[in-house]
Amino acid sequence: MKPLLNTLFITTEGVYLNLNGDTIVIQKEKKVLARFPLHNFEQITVFGYTGASPALMQKCAEQNIVLNFMTPGGRFMARVIGKTNGNVLLRKEQYRCSDDEKKSLLYAQGFLVGKIYNSRWILERMLRDHSDRIEVERFRQGSMQLKQACRDIMQSESLDILRGIEGKSAKAYFSLFDAMILQQKEDFFFTERNRRPPLDRMNCLLSFLYALLANDAGAALEGVGLDSYVGFLHRDRPGRNSLALDLMEELRPVMADRLALALVNRKSICSQDFREESSGAVLLTDDGRKKVLKAWHDMKEGTVKHPYLKETVKWGLVPHTQALLLARALRGDLDAYPPFLWK
Repeated sequence: MKPLLNTLFITTEGVYLNLNGDTIVIQKEKKVLARFPLHNFEQITVFGYTGASPALMQKCAEQNIVLNFMTPGGRFMARVIGKTNGNVLLRKEQYRCSDDEKKSLLYAQGFLVGKIYNSRWILERMLRDHSDRIEVERFRQGSMQLKQACRDIMQSESLDILRGIEGKSAKAYFSLFDAMILQQKEDFFFTERNRRPPLDRMNCLLSFLYALLANDAGAALEGVGLDSYVGFLHRDRPGRNSLALDLMEELRPVMADRLALALVNRKSICSQDFREESSGAVLLTDDGRKKVLKAWHDMKEGTVKHPYLKETVKWGLVPHTQALLLARALRGDLDAYPPFLWK
């Protein structure tokens, strides 16, 4: 349970939310775990199935406090809102910004600066921790190239230029990805990013983790009242969660790529956890999926100091904090969207 940005996040499973006067009471098996004054919050997000009392839901609706229900894994289930709510105004501003290339550019710059900055620090960590096992000069050059790309991103004047810089940066980063695979080299390798379908085990693992991250990003955006299908960098396409893809860009390196490398380098996953189809597609087996899902859940339970909020949060809450910051930027409460910059 942690208050952040006027939002109460409840991540303890098996709890029930009750109302006592103007206080929210968190209970588990009839034992009171915590109490919070309701007026302190604009939003309450619960990860679990047990639920909340009708009295609390009514009180939240009356006071325009959004009550979100997520599965323990972070999948969006439902939202309780009152008769009047700022989500309509927020979404209208989101749609206006999406239709305005100059405004879209500002948000897209934030997402991609976060992605390239975080990718660079993946390389820097390799230089720090494994300099005896990698080609140091190649990694230094790659790091400098990504550092310059961050500057170029902020000076770009169109989304097309932005995408060109992002493409070159991704090529530079992924050209070093195979060198970051330090174990099981015969079974796990990376030559290029491929998908739909993935054609090797590493791409299969990355694609699965990216899908999990996209789901979490979409749920986080829906939780703050944004439309996860209307993006700024990724443009509208039927059935595509464009804003979720935008938001996850800065989180790919630190939440998905790092975990994929850790699973392989720690030998937590092996070649037997994959199968190859006759078409050449490589898929996770049932046991392989279970291993990755457990690792994903364990990673989200870990903590990190949020670079903007300066507070320690669970990794699983990072998409939610970024969605809240994005909503605040769109409302005009922040001068600009602050990307998640890991180091």
